[in-house]
Amino acid sequence: MKILHLNAGNETGGGMHHILGLLNALNREEFVLGVLEKGELYKRATSAGIRTVHFSSNTRMSIPLLHKMIRYIKRENISVVHTHGPRANVYANILKKLVSFHWIVTVHSDPRHDFKHKRLYGQLLTKLNVRAVKNANRVIAISDPFRSNLTKAGVEDQKIVTALNGIDFRKKTDESYVKTDYGFSEKDFLFLMVARLEPVKGHHIAIKAIAEVVKQRENCHLLLLGDGSLQGELKTLARKLGIEAHVHFLGHRDDADCFYHMADITMLTSFSESFPLVLLESARAKTPVITTDVGGIGELIPNKSLGWRTNPGNVRDLTLAMGEALFFHKKNMLHLMGNKLHSHASSRFSVEIFAENVYNVYKRIDM
Repeated sequence: MKILHLNAGNETGGGMHHILGLLNALNREEFVLGVLEKGELYKRATSAGIRTVHFSSNTRMSIPLLHKMIRYIKRENISVVHTHGPRANVYANILKKLVSFHWIVTVHSDPRHDFKHKRLYGQLLTKLNVRAVKNANRVIAISDPFRSNLTKAGVEDQKIVTALNGIDFRKKTDESYVKTDYGFSEKDFLFLMVARLEPVKGHHIAIKAIAEVVKQRENCHLLLLGDGSLQGELKTLARKLGIEAHVHFLGHRDDADCFYHMADITMLTSFSESFPLVLLESARAKTPVITTDVGGIGELIPNKSLGWRTNPGNVRDLTLAMGEALFFHKKNMLHLMGNKLHSHASSRFSVEIFAENVYNVYKRIDM
């Protein structure tokens, strides 16, 4: 069996780490990673020794690029194409009509919401992506609730396979930052968010909530790792609320892993997620989490002893959860929650379990 994993190549967040984690756990003799852009994913994959091919093109969609991929699939006897992301999905949908292979899609986010902020152009992209996903032989959902989202988008239920996301819990961070490295004192309480600064991630909810929290505890800070189209708007919001000294925009970081140990709480305020790796990464660092109750979050945090689940878009809910986390910290109970989260997550969401589930999809489809 020869498998081509295909991605646009411009991933920098959870999607990139999902792909790299999966490929590092699979048999390298059987797969190759194909990218359409030489971005961060290409750099990290080649550095990790993952066989990677760049399908170069001067434009995002082109006939010559299709011909390049067709020639490669035929020459390398590719039997399975596994796509990650809308652009790869759309290309595979066209390729499937021109060359023979089994096609698997992993959907990393709700395809109905991927381009919500792009208005009419976004509606067109959404239609193209959803149509493509419907035509795949198999669609991997990385949580059971996300399976329901896919059926609502029109994907046939018998095509969908659930394979819960996972990470390498044995991985050790080369270096972990401490609060004083970034000018904080050990008494400061740090809420960490690792997410693109885009509407779906709900950063404005977090900023409004921290504005309420600092009225009671002035030593609280919100650290934002990630960049995106909302950076200016979010900085303006922090300034209007008078909390610019408490909200720290640290941009995209390749060393995000080093921040989890420094933080007291990891937060996620997304309106839509499948099964976010950032929460697993926090669990690996034994850092408790506050998250919106979306996608497969309930699989990771089934009850309140493992963390806080809040309603999306609800500032009051988030503020109350942050207040409880501060109380737990005061009572020296927060680290106990972090240890329990690590134990739960590492036994259920390892990359080894995830890779085995995905490989079983390959074996069944290739029969």
